[in-house]
Amino acid sequence: MKLSTKGRYAITAMLDLALNANQGNRVTLADISEFQGISLSYLEQLFARLRQTELVKGTRGPGGGYRLARSPDEITIAEIIAAVDEKTGKEKMMKIDERHQKTQELWEQLSNCITDYLANITLNDLVAGHRPKVTSGSDNNDLDAYGVWGKRENNDKQTSMA
Repeated sequence: MKLSTKGRYAITAMLDLALNANQGNRVTLADISEFQGISLSYLEQLFARLRQTELVKGTRGPGGGYRLARSPDEITIAEIIAAVDEKTGKEKMMKIDERHQKTQELWEQLSNCITDYLANITLNDLVAGHRPKVTSGSDNNDLDAYGVWGKRENNDKQTSMA
C-alpha cells in the first residue's frame, strides 16, 4: 500500500487536533496550514470529508476552529484514511484471470494486514509515541521474521535479511 498525500495530510492534521484535545482548544485550519506546511485550500477539502464522517467538529467565527468529535483514543488511523476516501488496497483489487490468482491472494492478504494494523493505531497512540506490534495473526509468525526491523529467533537460529 502506498499512502497518498491526501491520507498523510489528513493524519497529520488530525494529530495536530489530538495534541490540542487535552487543552480543549479549537485549532484553525490556518494554524494547521502554517505549522504543518499544508495548503489551506487542501486542508479545507480534507476537513469537509472529516466533518462529513463526524471525526471533527467545527465552530465558525471568533474563537472558532476545529476539534476532534471523539476522544483521541477512539479514532483510528484506518478511520481517518477511510474518511478522506483513501483506499488501503483491498478496495482497489480488480478481477483477474486464473494465472494471477495466487499473486492477487498475496496482495489481498497484505492489504488486510495493513488495514488491520492501521485499525489498531489510535490518534492517542501517535500522541503517546506507541506503535503496536506487527503480527500476521498466527503464533510465532510475525512480519518481522523477514528482518525488516531486526533479528528474530526461529528454531534456535537468528535470521535476518541483510
